Amino acid sequence: MSERDTLLRALKQVLKQRGMRYADLAGGLGVSEPTVKRMFSSGRIDLARLERICELLDIDLFELVRLARGARGHRERLDMAQEAALAADPRLLLVFHLLCNDWKVPVIRREFGLDVPEATLLLARLDRLRLVELLPRDRVRLRVARDFEWREDGPVRRRYAQVATGEFLRDAFGGRDALLVMEVRELGDSSIAVLRRKLEHLAAEFREMATIDATLPPARRRSAGMLLALRPWVFSLLDSLRGAERGRAGDR
Repeated sequence: MSERDTLLRALKQVLKQRGMRYADLAGGLGVSEPTVKRMFSSGRIDLARLERICELLDIDLFELVRLARGARGHRERLDMAQEAALAADPRLLLVFHLLCNDWKVPVIRREFGLDVPEATLLLARLDRLRLVELLPRDRVRLRVARDFEWREDGPVRRRYAQVATGEFLRDAFGGRDALLVMEVRELGDSSIAVLRRKLEHLAAEFREMATIDATLPPARRRSAGMLLALRPWVFSLLDSLRGAERGRAGDR
């Protein structure tokens, strides 16, 4: 897939996520709907018009390019030194997490009670780790992709994954926006492989939505967690019943 095709694919994803039609885009651009359709089918969109489309979709061009890069299927990882530094300091990890979700520095300071000297020190450490670039007037630019992937056996997961998973599941999962489904069935190897691919695709969609919505104002966003899990598993109750049955058979 060419650079132009990946960018157009990302643009269509944002359009769909925003619930906008070609007709809505045409109205904002001051052109006809067929003109917009031709632009998307041919890929002939000049820079000025692309910037205007991004403005209408409430996403900047830089974020659109990041989203297009993520569409290639390669997820960036932090190096071990970066992960180790974040795992060792919860406040540093918190600030980095918020910056990855497009929080502004003054809002982070206000919401989490960071005074200016402490916030400056944390941001300077992130800059030295090459995770962010400090810019004038309290602005920050990420040096890594928003949808980077924590290492499976890296410092952050080793320290926080078990605690976070337990905390996440200690909830009744009631309410309109909550969902908890647990199914235990017997599947063949091919079905398990298909199910794994579907779950990976769902996780990728979750990340893409987060990347798109990171450009929305904070008042229009809420923190949402999604936990996906799949593994060979037998409920301990079933194993205990099997053990009890084997014990009774041995007595006979």
